[in-house]
Amino acid sequence: MRGNEREQEWSSLMRAAIAGDDASYADLLRQLTPVLRALARRGLARAGLAETDTEDVVQDTLLAIHLKRQTWDSTAPVGPWIFAIARHKTIDALRRRGRRIEVPIDDLADVLASGAEAPSLIVSDVDRHLDALPDGQRKVVRLVAVDGISIEEASMKLTMSRGAVRVALHRGLARLATRFRMDDT
Repeated sequence: MRGNEREQEWSSLMRAAIAGDDASYADLLRQLTPVLRALARRGLARAGLAETDTEDVVQDTLLAIHLKRQTWDSTAPVGPWIFAIARHKTIDALRRRGRRIEVPIDDLADVLASGAEAPSLIVSDVDRHLDALPDGQRKVVRLVAVDGISIEEASMKLTMSRGAVRVALHRGLARLATRFRMDDT
């Protein structure tokens, strides 16, 4: 089926589906699924990711089409409307996934350190710079930025409000950034 014929077919099926024809709607979804799958696969590959999220993107797109089908302007072509939804759902999947690179641990077995080692210079550098911060900022920066606990957990542990933890963290990091800039000069 050529592009224009496909567009007319899809538009006709969508109009019938909106009017309540379940068979037309099922037919439309059957026709859309392989096209959406190819679009999602290409979008994920273009971003340098594996196809593992393809089916999730297809299902999210089909669900969005289902939920928003009443918003489609029946005087306009349905293809661009569907493709825009698919593009946005692919982008949403990429955002959820983030920029993680997954490497099997077996590939790194030879280079991973074995046993405990003496603290590196970087750790002692961090400690030296943290010691230069006021007590409250030092505690917050250590807990949140170094130890990786959440703002909520830090606020409970330090008996501070979440806002106070955020302010102390921001000020402490700003002070450290200034200090690092001065060390570089």
